[in-house]
Amino acid sequence: MASPFGDYLRLARAAFVLAREGVASRIDPAMRPPGSEPLFAAAKLIERRGPASSAARIGAALSRLGPSYVKLGQFLATRPDVVGPQLARDLELLQDRMPAFPQQIAEATIARNFDRPALEIYGTFGPALAAASIAQVHQGEVVDPEGTTRRVAVKVLRPDVQRRFRIDLSSFYRAARLGEHSSPEGRRLRLVAVVDTLARSVSMEMDLRLEAAALSELAQNTGEDEDFRVPAVDWDRTGREVLTTEWIDGIKLNDLDALRAAGHDLPRLGRIVMQSFLRHALRDGFFHADMHPGNLFVDAEGKLVAVDCGIMGRLGPKERRFLAEILYGFITRNWLRTAQVHFEAGYVPEHHSVEDFAQAIRAIGEPIYSRRADQISMAKLLTLLFEVTALFDMKTRPELLLLQKTMVVVEGVARNLDPQLDMWKTSEPVVRSWIERNLGPVGRMEEVAGGLGALGRSLQSLPDLVAQGQRIAAQLDAATRDGLALAPETTEAIGRAEGRGNRWMTVALWVIAALLAGHLLF
Repeated sequence: MASPFGDYLRLARAAFVLAREGVASRIDPAMRPPGSEPLFAAAKLIERRGPASSAARIGAALSRLGPSYVKLGQFLATRPDVVGPQLARDLELLQDRMPAFPQQIAEATIARNFDRPALEIYGTFGPALAAASIAQVHQGEVVDPEGTTRRVAVKVLRPDVQRRFRIDLSSFYRAARLGEHSSPEGRRLRLVAVVDTLARSVSMEMDLRLEAAALSELAQNTGEDEDFRVPAVDWDRTGREVLTTEWIDGIKLNDLDALRAAGHDLPRLGRIVMQSFLRHALRDGFFHADMHPGNLFVDAEGKLVAVDCGIMGRLGPKERRFLAEILYGFITRNWLRTAQVHFEAGYVPEHHSVEDFAQAIRAIGEPIYSRRADQISMAKLLTLLFEVTALFDMKTRPELLLLQKTMVVVEGVARNLDPQLDMWKTSEPVVRSWIERNLGPVGRMEEVAGGLGALGRSLQSLPDLVAQGQRIAAQLDAATRDGLALAPETTEAIGRAEGRGNRWMTVALWVIAALLAGHLLF
């Protein structure tokens, strides 16, 4: 466990590096804690001058601090309520790129995972093609038993990354606890819960078997989708630090010229990106939460192919219903229903007025109907919605953080393919289909059937519960029939408690003894 002194030392170094690159100047003054003006004035004095953009300088600073800070920066891009809108916009441009580690280390990692040299597992194993904060990717070839050769993508975990993240997360927790302790706003934002979410996400990314399982689950969920797929996993060549998948021959979604040259319909691809994300989030409750253009390809058949499933999002039934009804409420301009959904989900405390909350939502929603389709941002709308909910004491919902982050990225990708994309018309068929399927007559009948099934299972277990209660009563009766003899350990514990002067422990022990001695049965 990291020491408090070490945590504060690392946080001080991080503060210096970030201040040097001008990050402090990008924080909205309204977001700064009370009494912090001297610190921000000092940060201004050490700020480095230069022609580079603020986004580039922030990226350079986070890269210098290491993989943990790159991940933290990407994560905070979804939290303008924490870092302010200016800094959040800069962080949205942050790319997860790190220097590649040496080829011999990658081959040693493979040998350690499979107890065989890398070139016995792969026919060929090329140099790193891309390196990020958690792992890097190589191209390899595999010779199957029948003699056919196929290309594979090999993802290898960065060396010592687990230890580095563990140390840095200790510092993040220290800062979050300090923020919650010193500020009511920090408690409302649930800073510790934010770090919890980051820690869970990163810990899953650092076991590549879990990414393989995510790919497999996503493939199963989307097996019947005509326009989306993920690469197949080579389980024989996958371990905790190594993931092998099918090699994808395709065009990256940000290479617009190559997509046009290949004859792809870019507006259609934009619709596929948006509708695939909503379909996975609503229908399956399991979605790719890192859908930036570098992770998305178009294959020769015109299918969207998503790679790198290290970060996945899950939504339970309540969250899926919340998302669907919120979007549908904005599509249909039903502000009262949109407000009611927040209360039904328990996101807004009941002491507030539903009508007042509906009025606040109307203030967000109505202006969008006077704008052109290409000026409407669903991601911005969700951000504004979460800002308004803060006025009504809605606490941060960690389970919605990845959803909001992914919505921002997906919308950007879709708009890059089709700047005129109408987000409402694109989303409406998926959302309406989910509403009709789950909240219509069929959904109600399935809900009733599910409730009856749960009741039936409870009734089936009732005889066992009654029998268990009878056995406990019989055992207590036998134990107390001839009087209660306190065990030596119990009397010694009472004596020790009295000796220490622990008055409340003594009272508790004697009360327990008296209850048993008085034959108090059920």
